[in-house]
Amino acid sequence: MASFNDYDHVFTKLKLKNATLKNRIIFSPMVSDYTNSQGEPTQGYIDFVEQQARSGAALVNLGATPVNWDTAPDYPAELDVTDDYKLNMLALLSEAAHRHGAKLSAEIMHAGRAVHPDLIKTKWGLAPTSMPIPGQYQYIKAMDKSDMDSIIADFVDCAKRLKRAQFDGVLIHGAHGNLLGQFLSPLTNHRSDNYGGSLENRMRFPLELLESVREAVGDDFIVDMRISGDERVEGGIHVEEATEFVKRAQDYIDMVNISGGLIVDWRAQYYTMPPYYQPHLLNLDLAKHIKACDDIKIPVTTVGRITTIDEAEQIIANGWADGVYMARALLADDKMIKKSYAGKPDEVRPCLGCFCCAEGGGNHISCSVNPQLGMGSRFWEVRPAIEKKKVVVIGGGPAGMQAAQTLVKRGHDVVLMEKGSTLGGQLNNIDKLPFKGDLLKHTEWDIRTTMECGAKVMLNTEATPENVMDQNPDALVVATGGKLMHLPLPGFDHQNVISVVDADTGKVDLAGKKVVVCGAGASGCESALALAMEGCEVALVDQIPADQFAKDMTHITRGMLLALLKENNVECIGDSLVRGVDDEAVIIEGRDWKTRTLACDYVVEAFGVKPLPVEEFEELIPEVYVIGDASGVGNIKKANRTAFDACWEI
Repeated sequence: MASFNDYDHVFTKLKLKNATLKNRIIFSPMVSDYTNSQGEPTQGYIDFVEQQARSGAALVNLGATPVNWDTAPDYPAELDVTDDYKLNMLALLSEAAHRHGAKLSAEIMHAGRAVHPDLIKTKWGLAPTSMPIPGQYQYIKAMDKSDMDSIIADFVDCAKRLKRAQFDGVLIHGAHGNLLGQFLSPLTNHRSDNYGGSLENRMRFPLELLESVREAVGDDFIVDMRISGDERVEGGIHVEEATEFVKRAQDYIDMVNISGGLIVDWRAQYYTMPPYYQPHLLNLDLAKHIKACDDIKIPVTTVGRITTIDEAEQIIANGWADGVYMARALLADDKMIKKSYAGKPDEVRPCLGCFCCAEGGGNHISCSVNPQLGMGSRFWEVRPAIEKKKVVVIGGGPAGMQAAQTLVKRGHDVVLMEKGSTLGGQLNNIDKLPFKGDLLKHTEWDIRTTMECGAKVMLNTEATPENVMDQNPDALVVATGGKLMHLPLPGFDHQNVISVVDADTGKVDLAGKKVVVCGAGASGCESALALAMEGCEVALVDQIPADQFAKDMTHITRGMLLALLKENNVECIGDSLVRGVDDEAVIIEGRDWKTRTLACDYVVEAFGVKPLPVEEFEELIPEVYVIGDASGVGNIKKANRTAFDACWEI
């Protein structure tokens, strides 16, 4: 252990069969949406790879990469490694990783029955058994031996090409319900030939594929594999069978990564991409089980809500796994590894676990709390301004704090005015929910970092045009935020009507009460969930259809939120207007014009937020920037990004 930190294990080298990783931290594969229409890496992709390599991770994995473009892809922005014409571009990625001492690998995969319906180029999708996924591509055929041989050849071809492009290895994707996992799982493999039935038979095709890849690339190329240690659904593969598979697969692979769940099944997808509702170290139990098997000799790694170097150290120190896969925490702070190694883990910006980074749908990879992510190499470090200025920031919420930190780094003289007794703004309210522990850590970090950044922080100081101008500013950043909307409906002045903030912070004890939450945006839905978890009988009402509740959240987080609302028996009532309140009920009106009475003890107002007026500040001086909710209500990502973008220009 170095004398300057407390980590005995995580920063030690990891020896594979014929390679050595410089530490035990591996960047988990994520599709970055940085390819062009031909599947080639753009400069943004190259910068992203280099940014992860310079973080200090020992091995960087590129996200899901199909082995052919006829039947394999499951997402439109994946990297093309199937064509020799792409070799030069692929080599730019390996050069970027090697520049910082990291090794580079690509997660190669075949989606099988999960092939994207808009991307498949053949009539039939391929799977061990003809079992289409509801809502996905429906023309799925059971693979014959010719199909199997062809897919093996595709994996071999891609692995060899990556080796020629100076990659250090491949990660064979056998987890989450992809093709190899479909063969392994009794849930999706109903074959009656030598490739189905018993575990021995279900393992046959994946093992044949691994053997062929190993023979093709030789021993000087890392062959890693990711599997679901448990698919987390009835009838799927479980950890005992997964352990038996690893025993056999270790003849051909250098290490194995143990994940969990099924991306293609809503019941289990929240183990593959776990939102903040899931606990930390989510799949560790599976890795521990496999690692504990004396017959398994290769390194075993784990993944799933591992967010700090302290958690990684605990895992490795206890012998639960040999290494850890991490991604989102390294996106939130790409200096996390270096800060922790230097003995400064308290300086690491915590990840929210919000999955903003994996929005997809044409949005390249980004982060709610790290506005510099995904913007290219010129934004890796905050550069000093050409001209030093006196800047006043009005408001100490997330946007104001980001502004102050960025402005100080640029060398400006900064004054931050906050009318409250503490910084943080609305973060101090929403971080009190039982599943917002990561947000609480981030709020504490953000406040502490802002207070120590070098700005003059004036608490209990409400900004006015007069006291702002007393500071003689050259530039003004307005981050006054917003306020909760209150609708003048009959009865909403009764004592049993409270704001969503009062509900979330526990100002009113609602435990065990019957509650109606009015408003089904993200805040209303999460407030309803928290109340239900505390034993309340909850109804959630909005004029929008119920299938659009929390519609602005990222899809994976929203999906789990809606599932949890159902699991906790929250009654979701859409297409209904709130017409009024009396002392014992809420009156709502449906699209059929019929009214309904919802008996309750309390009513929670969650009608959203509207920006506070900023007109009095906008024309005080020529250089004024309005950011965060003051510029239009959004989320923490918008707050941080608008603050950073504005302050980059000052």
